[in-house]
Amino acid sequence: MFLRNYWYVAAWAHEIERRPLSRILLNEPIVFFRKHDGTIAALEDRCSHRGYPLHKGRLTDDTLECGYHGVTFDCSGRCVKVPGQSHVPSGADIRAYPIVEQWGLVWIWMGQPAMANASSIVDWHLMGDYQRDVRGEHLYVKCNYQLITDNLLDLSHLTYVHPHTLGSSAKVNEVQIRNEITADSVVNSRWLIDIAPPPTYARGNFKGNVDRWQITTFRPPAFLSLYAGAAATGSGAPEGNFSEAIGLHTFNAMTPETASTTHYFWSIAQERGPAGENLTEAIFLDIQKTVQEDIAVFEAQQRSLDLKPDAPMVAIKSDAAPLAARRIVQRLREAEESTPLMRLKA
Repeated sequence: MFLRNYWYVAAWAHEIERRPLSRILLNEPIVFFRKHDGTIAALEDRCSHRGYPLHKGRLTDDTLECGYHGVTFDCSGRCVKVPGQSHVPSGADIRAYPIVEQWGLVWIWMGQPAMANASSIVDWHLMGDYQRDVRGEHLYVKCNYQLITDNLLDLSHLTYVHPHTLGSSAKVNEVQIRNEITADSVVNSRWLIDIAPPPTYARGNFKGNVDRWQITTFRPPAFLSLYAGAAATGSGAPEGNFSEAIGLHTFNAMTPETASTTHYFWSIAQERGPAGENLTEAIFLDIQKTVQEDIAVFEAQQRSLDLKPDAPMVAIKSDAAPLAARRIVQRLREAEESTPLMRLKA
């Protein structure tokens, strides 16, 4: 059902403390906690004795004690203590997950541990750029994660769903959208030339019309970065001069909880303005509003799909990028499932 030999975002770094945190990722219950040295442990959230969730237990030093019978596990998942007996039964160990903490996010490897390589984490280094103001959220969304991917790769919906923030009055049939599709990526871009600035970009105090761009890059399983912005018409933005522009980098990571629920992590990384300038705060609130508008769409879609899962759906021109992303994921999933090791895991 899900790609497993990939890194996923498990949490914002600030979410994980010494107190055990429970989270379901890809249908697997996982418990997180910080060790005394500040690094993060991630274990199967299930005592091997009677299946009681370990996050309901107690953290002692760097071991986690089950709250039902006191069976205790170390950070590697090894069962180190069974009260009332001196030996540990075979098969008592539980799974531990590789973890990387980077750019304020906690990344987890859900597949074969031997294949985990931190260099394969999607490159979001701008989130760690101290010249930028980075703000974000973790949202729990009641929909399949691919509905969010579809939305982020579909630039045509902005006019209809976000008229008070990012939407433009430009007619959809006049907007040129370009898709660049490779074996493991989709880049979806559009330019709107010489238009009135939409509400969010009007905060830049432009004196007249603007040239506006949106460039979205998809990487599997469900990572989308978006570079968007606006510049005064005639200032040279289409030719690569962004010196007089408002530019905004947003990052979106969708980690499936189940087939119909998703942990959605999103953030903006805005260049810091002059002291006292509050543009970043205003833009963040606008983007936050658009995200909530989109979530209402995702969850309504999911309810409709649950009621009639076999109802036919037609494709239109603006679906090219979302459908390409789905094909990439499907191909990669089929390749994983054809591997004997992954069949054993499933």
